Amino acid sequence: MKLNGIQIDDTFAEAFNMRGTRVIITAQNLKWAYHAANAMTGFATSVIGCGVEAGIERELNEDETPDGRPGLSILMFAMGSKVLMQQLETRMGQCILTCPTAAAFSGLESEDQISLGKNLRYFGDGNQISKLLPNAQGENKRYWRIPVMDGEFLTQETTGMVRAIGGGNFLVLGQSQPQVLAACEAAIVAMRKLPNIIMPFPGGVVRSGSKVGSKYPKLFASTNDAFCPTLKGGVKTELDMDIESVMEIVIDGLTFDDIALSMKVGIEAACGLGKDSGIKRISAGNYGGKLGPHHFKLHEILGGQ
Repeated sequence: MKLNGIQIDDTFAEAFNMRGTRVIITAQNLKWAYHAANAMTGFATSVIGCGVEAGIERELNEDETPDGRPGLSILMFAMGSKVLMQQLETRMGQCILTCPTAAAFSGLESEDQISLGKNLRYFGDGNQISKLLPNAQGENKRYWRIPVMDGEFLTQETTGMVRAIGGGNFLVLGQSQPQVLAACEAAIVAMRKLPNIIMPFPGGVVRSGSKVGSKYPKLFASTNDAFCPTLKGGVKTELDMDIESVMEIVIDGLTFDDIALSMKVGIEAACGLGKDSGIKRISAGNYGGKLGPHHFKLHEILGGQ
């Protein structure tokens, strides 16, 4: 298969079950909402070392937020509910409670509820106040008003947690680092227009794709040597001689269809630059189908073009 003259490998991305949640962060203006959201989603690229994978989903205008202020939607993903709950609570306390004018609200309706401000209220040292307010479905939801030095911190007591998927991905292979990065940037711009997904790595792109295992017993992941251009002469490589750079875009999403659509949009945007852009192939990272139950087949996603 070729798309706009660029080869699409007959392979699949292998993804994993995760737990996910959405939090709505509002503030006096978008600048301060971003301060809070950027802090909360910091050091959250991969569960290999960060505990959670998190990112800003999109901006919200005043008509879309519970308190009528500008805000941001954040998605967070972890391999289990316990880790997700711990990370959410810690990041709420250190990054949202501390940020001037910020407030936090539930962004997901689900039977499974996890603490948002339920335990954080104790920071009020007995001076916190709760209130029940109906949501759009007429269900009463509890909010907490916690006294802080700039006034009050308002937070909803809980937010929803759902089953989600992490690790959807595709690889962009090209003739030079600048060319591959330009294609990835085009993909990220297109993908960020979609709901229910995040690309958690810096700028949405990861250069250090990994394989399972290592020659060093204590490491359970190491560099994906088959896709490292500088190792072409010394390992079993997946690269032709004219490939000098490979970068990966990793996607976490609330559903299989969300990730599949984002991969389609991203690949089409990268290939939209054409074969003269230096991009030679699009591939994907997998582990032979043995580790993750969700397989995103590139040819199927692209509709057999």
